[in-house]
Amino acid sequence: MPAGEAKTIMILGGGVMQFPAVRLAKAKNWRVIVAAGEVSAEIAALADFTEAVDLKDSESMLAVARKYSRRTGLDGVFTAGTDFSTTVAYVAAHCGLPGIPFEVARAATDKELMRDCFCRYGVPSPRFFTLSAGERPRRHGLDFPLVVKPVDNMGARGVRRVDSRGELESALNDAMAHSRAQRVIVEEYLDGPELSLDAIVFRGEITICGVADRHICLPPFFVEMGHTMPTRLDAKTRWKVEQTFRQGIRALGIENGAAKGDIKLTGGGCFVGEIAARLSGGYMSGWTFPYATGLEVTEAALNIAVGLPPGHLAHHYRLVSAERAFISIPGIVRRIEGLEDARRMEGLEAFFLRTATGEAAHFPIDNMGKCGNVISRAPTREHAVRVAEQAAQAVLIRLEPDNPPTTTHLFSRKQQDTAPPALVLTEEHNLRALAEMPAFIAPADPSAYSAGIAVLDLPLRERERCRDWHGLPFGEALKRALDETGFHLRRNGRSNQMVLGSVFWRAFLQGGVQGAVYLGDTLRSGRD
Repeated sequence: MPAGEAKTIMILGGGVMQFPAVRLAKAKNWRVIVAAGEVSAEIAALADFTEAVDLKDSESMLAVARKYSRRTGLDGVFTAGTDFSTTVAYVAAHCGLPGIPFEVARAATDKELMRDCFCRYGVPSPRFFTLSAGERPRRHGLDFPLVVKPVDNMGARGVRRVDSRGELESALNDAMAHSRAQRVIVEEYLDGPELSLDAIVFRGEITICGVADRHICLPPFFVEMGHTMPTRLDAKTRWKVEQTFRQGIRALGIENGAAKGDIKLTGGGCFVGEIAARLSGGYMSGWTFPYATGLEVTEAALNIAVGLPPGHLAHHYRLVSAERAFISIPGIVRRIEGLEDARRMEGLEAFFLRTATGEAAHFPIDNMGKCGNVISRAPTREHAVRVAEQAAQAVLIRLEPDNPPTTTHLFSRKQQDTAPPALVLTEEHNLRALAEMPAFIAPADPSAYSAGIAVLDLPLRERERCRDWHGLPFGEALKRALDETGFHLRRNGRSNQMVLGSVFWRAFLQGGVQGAVYLGDTLRSGRD
């Protein structure tokens, strides 16, 4: 912690991603003003002052900054994990505070300006074109698949992969609905793993603080189901990724502050996906980074925001931290099971629950729709990943039975064409058996229900090797589904009891354990 007089800093954003900044600033005995549309109770309890102001409203934010400049003095303005670095830069410029120029912040926020900048300076990035509201796609020389996204949003909102012309219009409409500027960018799809990087920049000197492997899932959407810090890349490949990030930072003109980069590693080399003029969200800069290294990169960025040197940026130790999300199919949350089992796992450092009983759950199509996140720390990658995955797998979000949105998600062919399944069969014999399987076989005698419910087995079930959204192997997921429902497998349908066929497998494959449990709860509710 740097010596010297206490500083006053205004932090934009009052949610979980801004909590580390507030906590660290208060630990330095700084005066903290939090300005946001909503401020969490946890942050309000720490902050010296809170102000209700829209992060998009630069003029109102400037008025708040000027008020505190007169009242208490103001040394800096800061954000992390939001897409409002332009508001930060606007306030800093008009108050004479440290920061990057407004035009630099704008180029690091508007994806069209960013791509133009990269093209101008020869930074490898996807080929693209943009459309405004009412414009139709023109000849552009790009082949499918494409990626469609709003030019001015974050968290993968409105972002989708498009594989054909028939999918393009709906993707454009969705992206336009998520754009404040009513502009979308269409770019070539780059196939390959994605890395997330944080950097601290002070007087033009760039320090790459860390590289994490991102786990992007649920196509055609780009939902980050987790990340692991540090990357498993070899030193030579990691150096290439870092150099590409440095090129992008210099091209944008970020000379004082922080930078967050998404870098794609393809067969053709490294490409910049996006760079933001702030630290990363998604629990990286505030949690997995300090858990893995002992370095509070957020504190370094706070120092720069008030005109101080960043401080020591070397890692204090080298561990591994893994963050994983848990998600739900659509429905109404009846209860949440397994929370204590997850929280008790050795090596689990943090647990964030983002849903509650009675709330509506939505299948995620961006990074905002997840139900919770878990974060582990361990000496090895294998250990850290295992703890995080097992913690996410332990949570079961049990939904209200007989709910139309849930039933539609599990059984509507149209819905299944747009929502990726939890599990995918690959064995041809199993696929053929499922296609020929009856939905169910009802017993002639209704009293046979008391004998329990059976499920027609797949002929080569043990050969399936897929994993569900949370990393649970097919066999383990099926065992848990059967344990939770009380169903049991049968090789044939000759029985005096209810036997489920394709109706069970479709619920299980589309919705995983949760889908099978919903089916079981719905069948029971119909008998009660």
